Amino acid sequence: MHTTRLAVVPTDSTPSTAPRPLKLAAAVVAAEGLVVAVLGIGEAITIDRGRLTLGLTTAGFLLLYGAALVLVARGLYRASTWSRGPAVFGQLIQLGVAWSFWGGSTRAVSVVLGLAAIAVLVALFQKVSMEALADDPTKDHPVL
Repeated sequence: MHTTRLAVVPTDSTPSTAPRPLKLAAAVVAAEGLVVAVLGIGEAITIDRGRLTLGLTTAGFLLLYGAALVLVARGLYRASTWSRGPAVFGQLIQLGVAWSFWGGSTRAVSVVLGLAAIAVLVALFQKVSMEALADDPTKDHPVL
């Protein structure tokens, strides 16, 4: 007698199995990505001829970085192992950016960026998040 096992393939309608801290991190990273993409669009709209090359490269970088953050957020929401490293790296970069805004009239920007980065890092390093993102070869392939 031959039995067939069917693998359950997650679809976009499959609910996330990520723990709450990981979902929080995903939401904050997605918001960061959207803000960066909007800044890229704003940069693209305001390019003038005197700085065409700089404006285009800056706009392109911001749009790509924003899209990458949204992709990483999607990975976090789905508890994909690959998303942990880029998420941590992005938040460490953001902490550096926050530090660069410290002082004067941009202090509020610095605080918001820093708090968002710290919130994501704390959420990522929660025990349940670490377990959900653990490198398990059988996790992505339930039937081997």
